[in-house]
Amino acid sequence: MALLQFGGTLAPKLGEKPQLLPRSPALTRVIYADPRFLVSKSGSGGRLKHLVSPTASLQSRTSSRLLNHAPSPRFCHRRGSRFIVRAESDFYSTLGVSRNASKSEIKSAYRKLARSYHPDVNKDPGAEQKFKDISNAYEVLSDDEKRSIYDKYGEAGLKGAGMGTGDYSNPFDLFESLFEGFGGMGGMGGRAARNRPMQGDDEAYNLVLNFKEAVFGVEKEIEITRLEGCNTCDGSGAKPGTKPTTCKTCGGQGQVVSSTRTPLGIFQQVSTCNTCGGTGEFSTPCNTCGGDGRVRKTKRISLKVPAGVDSGSRLRVRSEGNAGRRGGPPGDLYVFIDVLSDPVLKRDGTNILYTCKVSYIDAILGTTVKVPTVDGMVDLKIPSGTQPGTTLVMSKKGVPLLGKSNARGDQLVRVQVEIPKRLSSDERKLIEELANLNKAQTANSRR
Repeated sequence: MALLQFGGTLAPKLGEKPQLLPRSPALTRVIYADPRFLVSKSGSGGRLKHLVSPTASLQSRTSSRLLNHAPSPRFCHRRGSRFIVRAESDFYSTLGVSRNASKSEIKSAYRKLARSYHPDVNKDPGAEQKFKDISNAYEVLSDDEKRSIYDKYGEAGLKGAGMGTGDYSNPFDLFESLFEGFGGMGGMGGRAARNRPMQGDDEAYNLVLNFKEAVFGVEKEIEITRLEGCNTCDGSGAKPGTKPTTCKTCGGQGQVVSSTRTPLGIFQQVSTCNTCGGTGEFSTPCNTCGGDGRVRKTKRISLKVPAGVDSGSRLRVRSEGNAGRRGGPPGDLYVFIDVLSDPVLKRDGTNILYTCKVSYIDAILGTTVKVPTVDGMVDLKIPSGTQPGTTLVMSKKGVPLLGKSNARGDQLVRVQVEIPKRLSSDERKLIEELANLNKAQTANSRR
């Protein structure tokens, strides 16, 4: 690498031996007008201004074009005597730190951003690329030598010095090296994470109960189908008598890196190895489980349903779900409750609703009727003079509170007074006499 001198400033030039160029009015002189920009003034005639980031990639071909005042239309946009050069992203801005940030501040910023944009946590389309950019920026700024070259010459200086932008070809390796010893990220990234035991998935079961079973609780025996550890290979997934070998496709990394060269640089994409499924190892699969380490089996489980459940209630049975991978713990079993309706009684939370029909005579004189409850038939007193639509409360005849079986709701009885549509001659005569008596009493009360 050679350094090309612009006045008092040096810039890298690839494929050239170092040489010192004398000052000349025809050469462009570069001075710093702002820490973020380079302002170029021509020594002859008019003035030319080049807007350049400190991290702008200056290839030898581009540098020569800048000296000849004929920038490539791919990188520059010309407006009269002004040239705007596209700049690469700034590593300090990527991490959200100032240019004089300490190493501890840079490390703290990287840890925070890496946790937020790791593809295993952030499923946004641009999260993985953002994670790579963050890792690339930290890799440079955390190294004193690389940071010094970057501050002086930008990313082009690192490329010209043969350093690239870091020693890590995989950003997940950088992530694991930093988070190792700090508890990791709960199974995120890297071969080690993919090879550690994984908890099994949860299993679901739908249980149908009748009305009284839901009110008072019941013990049911259910049959579920779930994944259990393979007895042939003891859950390893490998054929007995064989040993796993390092995957030749990814070299044991569990991930493959594909590079694409573009006019803006080399882009790398990290993806899970299809050959080993991300484990970094390849083994002869077990004939019983096909390499999964688990087989599907049927099991009968005794389930105790508590009193007070309702449609939509969910019961959790720990460790009765699918078996985990590589010796991981099993998942849980979730039982979803569906309660059949009762033709007579209706449920409203912990209360039970019932409509009682009485004759107009019973409503006037009062009576005692038998009403159904979840505890059986119970006598209910209808007070004299009960009005249509009156609600009578039968205390503690409702549904037990879930988790508190000694506390119960009420049964609410709505009184519906029936008015006959047809009357016999005797009934009509009596009612007319009653009506005349009522009119006489009303007239006397007005006098």
